[in-house]
Amino acid sequence: MIYALSDRWPVCRLCASMGVSKSGFYAWKTRVENPSVKELKRLENIQLFISYHEAYPSHGYRWLNAKIRLDTELCFSDNYAYHCCSFAGIRSKAKHYRYRRPRDQSRVLPNLLLSKVTPERPFQTVVSDMTAFWVGRNHYELTLYMDLFNNEIVSYGLSSVRGNRNTYFEGLKDLINKKEEYGNLKLILHTDQGSVYSSKAFNDLLPLYNITHSMSRAGTPTDNPAMEDINGWIKEELFTDFNIKDCDNVYEFIDTIFDTLTKSAPLIL
Repeated sequence: MIYALSDRWPVCRLCASMGVSKSGFYAWKTRVENPSVKELKRLENIQLFISYHEAYPSHGYRWLNAKIRLDTELCFSDNYAYHCCSFAGIRSKAKHYRYRRPRDQSRVLPNLLLSKVTPERPFQTVVSDMTAFWVGRNHYELTLYMDLFNNEIVSYGLSSVRGNRNTYFEGLKDLINKKEEYGNLKLILHTDQGSVYSSKAFNDLLPLYNITHSMSRAGTPTDNPAMEDINGWIKEELFTDFNIKDCDNVYEFIDTIFDTLTKSAPLIL
């Protein structure tokens, strides 16, 4: 304000009316007209975060920072990334859900199997769940299988038919095929108590391939938090970043996206 009016009014009077010292004003003016190398670099980094935010609007500052590090090998601290995004007004466009603390009667101990298992190799602990979404007037169901070793989507099944059991079995078949590439490894598969997961046909298959089935407690989705998180995140990206609502063929579109996500990581023994 003082800078804009300094051609019409004395600077000393403007500073007095706004409670700013003359020395402080001139120091600020010098910094603006002659920015330091550090300030120029900060502005360059802010512009970098803005460009990545435009490409991935559903990502927050941590995700943007990780993506920039992966693409450019520039390493910023999360605190620095936060201040850059805050200065630029960058905020994730994903839906923000408010956490609700469960009532006392629903507070239970965590699942002992998952709490004590720390995966040390791929295909040691895999979690699965089904999520549904709409594209136009069409309903789709997507069943995912995720490896907890590196949070990789190792297989999936997609159907436009409500309650289609094939999505579960297609994903399980691909999971078994990838697991068999590394030999007869012991695998723990954790799911909820859905009708397909608890069916005889599904459970009869698992022991044949050295797979132990683990289930969440009834009505306790928090027993499978990793899968609950990934379901919401993937749907958010499909609509916010990839604009699935504008595609002509959902099956081809999903295949294109997940082809890169379902490539197995190298086995670590």
